[in-house]
Amino acid sequence: MESDIFSKFPILKTNRLDLIEIQQFHFPDLFKLFGDKDVTQYYNIKTLTEENEAQKILDWFQARFKDKLGIRWGIALKGKNEIIGTIGFNNFTKGHRANLGYDLQKDYWNQGLITESLTAVIKYGFEKLEINRIEAEVMPGNINSEKVLVKLGFKNEGLLRDWMLWDEKHYDMNMYSLLRNSKE
Repeated sequence: MESDIFSKFPILKTNRLDLIEIQQFHFPDLFKLFGDKDVTQYYNIKTLTEENEAQKILDWFQARFKDKLGIRWGIALKGKNEIIGTIGFNNFTKGHRANLGYDLQKDYWNQGLITESLTAVIKYGFEKLEINRIEAEVMPGNINSEKVLVKLGFKNEGLLRDWMLWDEKHYDMNMYSLLRNSKE
């Protein structure tokens, strides 16, 4: 079944959104997204200053899917080609766990779009990728992200001290998780 999943990039649809494959023509969209310091504030990525810097991000998203190690969708408004964010699993192990990541242009914050996207991605992870546990690491201070996760049933498992090493600095991270067969 796993080989079928990776034979063609899966498109997910929600009421207001299409979750689509991120392609080369999304280059300007990625730059707009990751060139905003408000979007990258709690992210392990430097705010982009030149459009060509988006190529590294695009290449990483595409390589994760090609290598069957992760899957990252572009978030597009229904019927549009431009992406306003990204969402997906940075890595996963079938039958075990996956690490969730997401971002959205700030013009679209507080409209329920991440909640809507996450609902579709979580369902895909549990049903198609056969993941048992979905994890999300959230940098302290990223309250909006924490609220979305709690709303969707994720549990805060605590603070992981110096968990992330990025840009030669250590960062604490709050660990959230959602289990496929959660009894709570």
